Amino acid sequence: MSYNNAQPKRAVAVESARPFRVHTQRNLDRIDALRGLSEDRRFAMKVVSTVLPFRVNDYVIDELIDWDNVPDDPIFQLVFPQQGMLSERHFSRIADLLRAEAAPAALEAAVREIRAELNPHPAGQLESNLPKLDGERPLEGLQHKYRETVLFFPSQGQTCHAYCSFCFRWAQFVGDKSLRIASNEASGLHAYLRQHPQVTDLLITGGDPMVMKARHLEAYLEPLLRPEFDHVQSIRIGTKALTFWPQRFVGDADSDQLMALLERLVANGKHVALMAHTNHWRELETATAREAIARLRATGAEIRSQGPLLAHINDDPEVWTRMWRTQVRLGIIPYYMFVQRDTGAQHYFEVPLVRAWEIYREAIQGVSGLARTARGPSMSAGPGKIEIQGVTEVAGERVFVLRFLQGRNPDWVNRPFFARFDPKATWLDDLVPAFGEDRFFFTDEYLTRWPSAQAARIESVRAPESALPEVSGL
Repeated sequence: MSYNNAQPKRAVAVESARPFRVHTQRNLDRIDALRGLSEDRRFAMKVVSTVLPFRVNDYVIDELIDWDNVPDDPIFQLVFPQQGMLSERHFSRIADLLRAEAAPAALEAAVREIRAELNPHPAGQLESNLPKLDGERPLEGLQHKYRETVLFFPSQGQTCHAYCSFCFRWAQFVGDKSLRIASNEASGLHAYLRQHPQVTDLLITGGDPMVMKARHLEAYLEPLLRPEFDHVQSIRIGTKALTFWPQRFVGDADSDQLMALLERLVANGKHVALMAHTNHWRELETATAREAIARLRATGAEIRSQGPLLAHINDDPEVWTRMWRTQVRLGIIPYYMFVQRDTGAQHYFEVPLVRAWEIYREAIQGVSGLARTARGPSMSAGPGKIEIQGVTEVAGERVFVLRFLQGRNPDWVNRPFFARFDPKATWLDDLVPAFGEDRFFFTDEYLTRWPSAQAARIESVRAPESALPEVSGL
């Protein structure tokens, strides 16, 4: 089906005809579906959403959440704030201020202090990934961590149709410009790509680029069809719209224009991949989501799915097995199972690394080879993407077997290394080298070449004991 010529008449599913209506912290009390919850629970939501961003739309409320299973429903947990997402200390501080009807300045000051303690930009994003044009001028809104891949954060796409409660980019949405990564400089993006022929992949990310009008995406992507950008072979677009607002691809006013853009990119030799963020198989069950998937695949674009392993939402191998099977049946390629990152409400969602590996192993055993494209569990840490390959015993010591799937230095990729087994570890910073070593093989180079990546925090991996304070952002 071509979207570049006469536009076809759409077979619009029932849910795709609904208008987009969004709810935020400001009108949390006016969401009809919450009226059956206790006053204490609704107040807790207000407290948490004062610190962490909250946004949900009627499609998610009406089509994805099983309100007979609230608060345990996984999609409810995925979008609505829960008391446990803040520490007891942080929760009590904000709750007391709200009950006392504190002055806005006092409340804002407390919120800022708490957010600063939640590691708003993990893995050295602001310190070590910011590229420079002509080697001199920093380019805001771009990230260049891995040799082949550049990330671009278009300013028009730095929100989402609904926010995930676990989001590791929560700092993009709290209204603090000092924490926001964004750019509307198409010329800067194109100039940087022109100067870096080693870049083969461009990832448009956010937020969610699919909240943008199609004409804005065209302004960023159409120029890449020129011969000078032949080295940019793949265009990835990270999005949750496929399941949180599938109408974007079916019923929105410029859906056809968006489909036509994707089709043109593919027809002109670009590999286009929608990196769909999916956390539970239920997200893929609606008629609108399935229509959106079919429509996207008809353009020649590929859909890959990724998401973190999350307590309260999908920490069950059967959920992942069913989700991966469903994705393959619908033509989606399972891509990554991530470990929840060290930011925001990590303490609420984190799963011990050994349990993460067990869940991945059991889930992957339940699918055919077509779904075993899913890699994981993977930690997107400061040095790179590190996969937990397993737990074993070597020379009488129980160890985690790890490897880089991607690294700041490409020479690190696929090199196995070992960490002492720790049943409570939930992140790379919790691990220490095995066999009495005082550092991992990459530590010295990482400290030397990327000293701005919060180098003090990496000291934890040098220590043979875990008595040091907890750290994050390795």
